[in-house]
Amino acid sequence: MARPGRQPAGGQRGLSPQPPSVPAPALAAGTAPTAAHGALTWPLLHVVLHQPQIPNNTGNIGRTCVATGCALHLVHPLGFDTSEKACRRAGLDYWPRLAPAEHPDWPALCAHLSAPDRPFPRRAWLFSTRATRSVADPSVRIEPADAVVFGSETRGLPDQLLADLPARVLSLPMLPAERSLNLATAVCAVVYLVIAQWIRAGTLSLDPAGRLPQLPLRPRPAGTLTP
Repeated sequence: MARPGRQPAGGQRGLSPQPPSVPAPALAAGTAPTAAHGALTWPLLHVVLHQPQIPNNTGNIGRTCVATGCALHLVHPLGFDTSEKACRRAGLDYWPRLAPAEHPDWPALCAHLSAPDRPFPRRAWLFSTRATRSVADPSVRIEPADAVVFGSETRGLPDQLLADLPARVLSLPMLPAERSLNLATAVCAVVYLVIAQWIRAGTLSLDPAGRLPQLPLRPRPAGTLTP
């Protein structure tokens, strides 16, 4: 991934139409999900990067998504090239399996996630160092198929977006004097914190080898991102 300053535009090289959601491998024939995760579908979470600038961060986040059964969404403009050639040059052999969805702007993302034939989050959780509530707060309930949204490395999320969803703005706990975490580190921390919470609550169970279950892709009722 290279070539900074890419802007979304109809027919522009390197920005293909949004790929369809790619289901995780199905359960083996005759195998039913356990009661703990029988209602879950793939993806477990939608990870949204709003105008990311550093390709290595997005690459690392993509690997986290592949390893945890999360979907990755990239909201343009991006600071790098995501074409097949660029990803192959960067050694991102898992990128085709990830099949990230690219969106020209935030409204397009919301429309995409609200399509009735795809899994979608009913709620979006926005992460910002300016938040006054931590993701570790016991009152926070991030549910399967919710969206966790992160801003660019240099600017974070837009002020207007944070103002529109004030009840959904969260942070990771840090020492008061520290400014921020690396974007890829923050995404990984949030994803695994949420997964750990689900396991403790009995929402999700690991297999006998301690791995996440492979969940089927199932359609959900139509809905929208709501505050």
